[in-house]
Amino acid sequence: MRKSLTLILLLLVSVLASAQVDKKDVRRGNRQFAKAKYGEADISYRKGLNADSTSVASAYNLGNNLYRQGNYAEAGKFYQQAMRHIPETRSLKKRNAEGFDTYFNIGDAALQQKQYRAAMEAFAQALVINPDDMEAKENYVYARKMLENNPDGGGGGNDQQNQDQNQDQNQDQNQDQQDQNQDQDQNKDQNQDQQDQGQQPKPQGESGISPQQAQQMLQAIQAKEKETQDKVNKEKAAVLKSRQKEKNW
Repeated sequence: MRKSLTLILLLLVSVLASAQVDKKDVRRGNRQFAKAKYGEADISYRKGLNADSTSVASAYNLGNNLYRQGNYAEAGKFYQQAMRHIPETRSLKKRNAEGFDTYFNIGDAALQQKQYRAAMEAFAQALVINPDDMEAKENYVYARKMLENNPDGGGGGNDQQNQDQNQDQNQDQNQDQQDQNQDQDQNKDQNQDQQDQGQQPKPQGESGISPQQAQQMLQAIQAKEKETQDKVNKEKAAVLKSRQKEKNW
């Protein structure tokens, strides 16, 4: 029993020491970022992630650092990593603040890569958290407008990458169709089973948000949509691409 207790204490000390190193690296990185020493900040943030791979601040701030250097693809990856590790134990206010900023920057990084569909979905998620944010509304409308003007997908990447993706899609098209038909049959069976048991099937959305959240988001967007579309028509919408949330945690 005493050995087990000693081991637990040693583990706790190790965890606390790791957390202290992580915070120290993040603070150092923030100071370097503020002085535009992006190469040094990159090292500090990565040290923080090495100490704690679930560190939201290290991943998010590293994303900001990479974004500032124009590495939007890598920035998006670290924003996604930060989003996955926002702990449920934090207060709702803090989780919402971190979630909104992270979704916004995921969308902004996607815009920079002309990945309009991904950008639109990220800004939609940000608006679910804060339906009143004007920048998120404008960027959502801009991404949707650009997707309408690029109906071939707006997925981003270079031409060769898109060609490779199209080839893969063509090769897998028959298999995908078979899988979709099978999934539809399974969904029908599940829905029928739920109805037989007196349950209503759950609605499914493309972006994984509930109908109530989608309605809230759309109502928030409509208030600003006409004004934003006017800006797009006047070729002022390019300004919307650079509104990254640069606040580091």
